[in-house]
Amino acid sequence: MCDEADLAAFEKKGLARREFAAVGALVGLAACTSMSGDEGSAGLTESAVAVKTPDGTMDGFFVHPAKAAPGVILWPDIAGLREAKRAMARRLAASGYAVLVPNPYYRDVVGEQFADFATFAAQKGFEKVGPWRAKATDPQAIARDATALAAWLDSQRAVDRKRGIGNQGYCMGGPYTIHAAASVPSRIKAAASFHGGGLVTDAPTSPHKRLQSGARYLIAIARNDDAKQPAAKTILRETADAQEVSAEIEVYAADHGWCVPDSPAYNAAEADRAWGRLLALYAQL
Repeated sequence: MCDEADLAAFEKKGLARREFAAVGALVGLAACTSMSGDEGSAGLTESAVAVKTPDGTMDGFFVHPAKAAPGVILWPDIAGLREAKRAMARRLAASGYAVLVPNPYYRDVVGEQFADFATFAAQKGFEKVGPWRAKATDPQAIARDATALAAWLDSQRAVDRKRGIGNQGYCMGGPYTIHAAASVPSRIKAAASFHGGGLVTDAPTSPHKRLQSGARYLIAIARNDDAKQPAAKTILRETADAQEVSAEIEVYAADHGWCVPDSPAYNAAEADRAWGRLLALYAQL
């Protein structure tokens, strides 16, 4: 999971706020594929949404093509719901999916808290989100949220209920994907974790212990995360094989955060390769 050590490494390399300008342009370009609240040039419709959960009302962003499409939950990273995530959702929707991006911190705050990852770093984001994250990442809380989000997707005309629901997560959102698939096995049929943190722990609720047949998994690991916990990939592989679970597990030639356009570790080539594997996974929904 992204931590203060990662930010220190970025700063040591000279990746200050001004270096995010080029990456920010990529996010802006992706954002141009749709117009808020209506159909954009790519034929997408997007809106801000509110989903009732047992813990309150979860706000989020929903974007979908004109025809009914498989539903997808896109769990954000530690910096939460923001334009980079909306842009990623639009890109996926343009490939034929109805994508819901929830605010993981809805129990404490509503809406976007950081414009981008640079703002998160500049505003001491780790300290700010700490209390929120403790609630948001509780496996039982994730289960409640995933159940509510899957039901909400199934209530939308834009969602093809004959197809399974996919879910993908980044950084702290990685474990969400496995917990969600385990919590709603009848509907969530695919889980994709990108540079996910805490997939293998000693806790009885460790995500790797919740891999199960009936769902397909894509676990894309950052090379620096692998360096910190080299045994994790082997444990994940052995667990998946023992449970006869379909799982693609790979260490990518990029660092933690490489898939997210506003991350200082963004790696376009490896991000595109990971995106291709995501589409291959979702093609089987």
